[in-house]
Amino acid sequence: MLERRVGIWMIGACGGVASTTALGIAALARGLVPPTGLVTALPRFAGTDFDTYSAFVFGGHDIRQTSLPRSVEELHTRAGVFSDRVLHACAAQLQEWSSNIRPGIVYQPDAVTRQMADRPDVRFTSSARDAVDRIQADLRSFQSERSLDQLIVVNAASTEPPIVPDDRHATLAGLKTLLDDPKPGTLPVSTLYAFAALDAGYPYLNLTPSSGASLPALEELALSRQVPHAGQDLKTGETLLKSVLAPMFARRNLRILSWVGHNILGNRDGQVLSDPEHKASKVRSKDALLAELLGYRPQSHVSIEYIESLDDWKTAWDHVHFEGFFGTKMTLQFTWQGCDSVLAAPLVIDLVRLLARAQRRHERGALTALASFFKSPIGVSDHDFVRQFTLLEQYLLG
Repeated sequence: MLERRVGIWMIGACGGVASTTALGIAALARGLVPPTGLVTALPRFAGTDFDTYSAFVFGGHDIRQTSLPRSVEELHTRAGVFSDRVLHACAAQLQEWSSNIRPGIVYQPDAVTRQMADRPDVRFTSSARDAVDRIQADLRSFQSERSLDQLIVVNAASTEPPIVPDDRHATLAGLKTLLDDPKPGTLPVSTLYAFAALDAGYPYLNLTPSSGASLPALEELALSRQVPHAGQDLKTGETLLKSVLAPMFARRNLRILSWVGHNILGNRDGQVLSDPEHKASKVRSKDALLAELLGYRPQSHVSIEYIESLDDWKTAWDHVHFEGFFGTKMTLQFTWQGCDSVLAAPLVIDLVRLLARAQRRHERGALTALASFFKSPIGVSDHDFVRQFTLLEQYLLG
């Protein structure tokens, strides 16, 4: 029996998360690394019909002039991750997959995007509809040329500034009118990719706080095309800890007075987030869950600062001031340090396996059972990690 072939089309294909994901898939398929960090590899899910790691074929779009081997080598040099043995064993596979990467499509770029777009054949377009057509042409070509049984589109591009939705974003008919609207800011690129993917019948996964498929009109499209999607903003560090620790305070009836989190990170994501407009999307995503988890809104503050020397490592320092019996004020402090791309990549592989399985099972629309993976899960307002994970267990184990 021939093994299935499942394409992964990464937007931002040579970024840290995407290139680490590609290397991780290649290494797992060769048995070079254990599946540590993969939720789908937990023993309780051993009987689930997930695709094997060797089933995946990597491709995507990028606006930068680089390749997968160069990206992982740079990450290895700067951040001290990976091993020479793994890099050498997977180099040929990464080079082969690099031939599947096409020049990115840029629509109404801001200054940050223009600065990053150094690939000479990047395709700038002034029409949202033209952008969608070009994206779909690349997706269909990839599926045809690589004989793929399925194709999952994954947004791993840099965080976009937030948009202010209006009535036209609420319905599919309204959204389609925006495809011909030349005014800036009406449709961000992440939403154009989501529209292109879902409209063509491909599941869409949003790893970022960008709008993506979060608009009601995109849910309508996903339901009508019978395609699943998931997002948004992968939960890998400080917010993951908040979603575990805040319920503990609530269940012990300890009142949180204030929660302050300072985040520092390097890499390209941190560089993009040093722009105030782009940072606004991330801060809003990281700070949104406390009131829901606690049932009240304590004073809170989230900061994100770009520190170039940290490269792909990020650090979060949190100070939690809380009140106990007799009004006694006490403090919890914690520090979380991790390699951003290494934390994210196994979850990306998980989510691609989950989306591919969902499509085979004819599921459609936002997959709420995947809420535990995201800071702002579409269709789910409960941010308690334990309850979110229970949703995943019930979904997979029945």
